[in-house]
Amino acid sequence: MAKLLSCVLGPRLYKIYRERDSERAPASVPETPTAVTAPHSSSWDTYYQPRALEKHADSILALASVFWSISYYSSPFAFFYLYRKGYLSLSKVVPFSHYAGTLLLLLAGVACLRGIGRWTNPQYRQFITILEATHRNQSSENKRQLANYNFDFRSWPVDFHWEEPSSRKESRGGPSRRGVALLRPEPLHRGTADTLLNRVKKLPCQITSYLVAHTLGRRMLYPGSVYLLQKALMPVLLQGQARLVEECNGRRAKLLACDGNEIDTMFVDRRGTAEPQGQKLVICCEGNAGFYEVGCVSTPLEAGYSVLGWNHPGFAGSTGVPFPQNEANAMDVVVQFAIHRLGFQPQDIIIYAWSIGGFTGGLVTRTVRQHLNLNNAEQLCRYQGPVLLIRRTKDEIITTTVPEDIMSNRGNDLLLKLLQHRYPRVMAEEGLQVVRQWLEASSQLEEASIYSRWEVEEDWCLSVLRSYQAEHGPDFPWSVGEDMNADGRRQLALFLARKHLHNFEATHCTPLPAQNFQMPWHL
Repeated sequence: MAKLLSCVLGPRLYKIYRERDSERAPASVPETPTAVTAPHSSSWDTYYQPRALEKHADSILALASVFWSISYYSSPFAFFYLYRKGYLSLSKVVPFSHYAGTLLLLLAGVACLRGIGRWTNPQYRQFITILEATHRNQSSENKRQLANYNFDFRSWPVDFHWEEPSSRKESRGGPSRRGVALLRPEPLHRGTADTLLNRVKKLPCQITSYLVAHTLGRRMLYPGSVYLLQKALMPVLLQGQARLVEECNGRRAKLLACDGNEIDTMFVDRRGTAEPQGQKLVICCEGNAGFYEVGCVSTPLEAGYSVLGWNHPGFAGSTGVPFPQNEANAMDVVVQFAIHRLGFQPQDIIIYAWSIGGFTGGLVTRTVRQHLNLNNAEQLCRYQGPVLLIRRTKDEIITTTVPEDIMSNRGNDLLLKLLQHRYPRVMAEEGLQVVRQWLEASSQLEEASIYSRWEVEEDWCLSVLRSYQAEHGPDFPWSVGEDMNADGRRQLALFLARKHLHNFEATHCTPLPAQNFQMPWHL
């Protein structure tokens, strides 16, 4: 009876992965008494085959879930319509509540029928036994066997906690439950007094901004968090996970961030291969509609690096909503997981991020700045390590006019702010002007022409920068170029711009080829 209840309340099972021979533990020597024997790929098909009862019940519940999602998104319009028609009176609401209660009872009965269908299926009973054993005892053997299944990630046990003693539970300066200290509110404009009268005047706009950000705004900025889109992409995501697990020997893990969100990750370890770049870990940060299952992880994987992919809060297996503070908390626990559980040194970790999304307009500008401000340039300037920006010359998403107008590409602003922060004396009037000319070049031939016009001597630039670093240390900002003439600043500015930004002739969603995945330049 207990097993039947577990089948009724258990998660949906999608797939049984092919088990690699190298991962199988000797069956005669189980690691713990709670370990159970996993099925071999020779006995069962890798795709989970539900019985007819479970299959049809699952279809009904999935359809009900889609209708509920549509009802949720359209509820403001529905309530407005019902109010105008007079259907929100007590005499009309009571019968409706009876219909709703009857529908819920019917759905509960369908869920019980699905549980019976699962209980009669030996594949599902084997899976639920392994899942329960892993929740009781997270031994390496139980977790290895559980990794052979792809199921609803909400039931996956937590593999890494942000407060683990091995990470930062007792360290000073770590994140609190309020989140990582990466973001700060927008400062007041100079001369603006935050009086009670000003607060009252701004209150309607602030309320409107909050409502927009927490309803349409968040879903427009991060369309990947929309349930209906995830439902439509589910077959593709399952196929991508299967490829990472079966072909790349990927290991899935659930991380618990300081805000309580659970982050879905996939790790591919290449440290045991002959390729030297396998000792480096690339943490892939997907775009606003991207998932690690089908995202930018393919580029560093093809180039031979170890890779750690993760999904934004609210994307696929990750919980929560993708607001900036939640994003910062998620990234924090991912990096801590890479250092303290996977064993990578900070200097061997590379962050590879794709896209940020963009908005225009008056109310949207206020909403994004107050509630959805990603502060990309501000956060990048706080980073002291090497950086490489890849500008897509035909990008149709982060250009503010048309893709052909390369000067409207927001990657230009990111480069200029980074260089102005790190080398403020070099990026004075002459340096800023010549870098803008270089960014405006629409082809490699034009870039080379500008570079040669100013006769940039790379050996001289390197010697100047290395001499400054040896004398003053590596921490930015640098005052190099303070006593330099205008021609010297132009040469140095062009040299630095070329080292920090590479062009890639492609549109926004074109995957980056492995040969274009290069390490950032550093002295």
